Amino acid sequence: MIKSIIIAGFGGQGVMLMGKIIAEAAMFEGLNVTWLPSYGPEMRGGTANCTVVIGDEPIGSPVVDFPDVVIAMNIPSMMKFEEVLKKDGTMLINSSVIDREPSRKDIKVSKIDANKIADTIGNSKVLNMVTLGAFAKITGLIKIEAIGKALEETFASKNKKLVDLNLQAVEHGMKSVTD
Repeated sequence: MIKSIIIAGFGGQGVMLMGKIIAEAAMFEGLNVTWLPSYGPEMRGGTANCTVVIGDEPIGSPVVDFPDVVIAMNIPSMMKFEEVLKKDGTMLINSSVIDREPSRKDIKVSKIDANKIADTIGNSKVLNMVTLGAFAKITGLIKIEAIGKALEETFASKNKKLVDLNLQAVEHGMKSVTD
């Protein structure tokens, strides 16, 4: 099994961190991973995307032409990566920012109102972790325990409250997904 994910949005939406947490969580589950960031010319407010490949076998390349999953955090990202998403692939869109439907009918579309959920938690910066929770629930590729370990490792030098806040956001994202 090898699954590829492209996460895309504006700089400042936590796209890179989301990808790193997915990759680290998959490593904690004993899987092989690659993480490949790509930045636009500006950092905050410019375009940003990263590719994560997860597999239970060796991964030949971090470069992905046709991903299994696209997480689109804004309209330009949805439009750009919709066309390369595999047939029957999954597109997870941040419906707080994306007010339209993808045009393809041969993909699965899941929506999460990430900004609104993050605001109800009390911190708009955790919209990426809300989205990560939805991704984990929809795909089943990583478990909450591994995400918790990845968050602890990422924020170990900072504040335990950051780990708790981000984990709470992941849990809200998971709960927001209806089966």
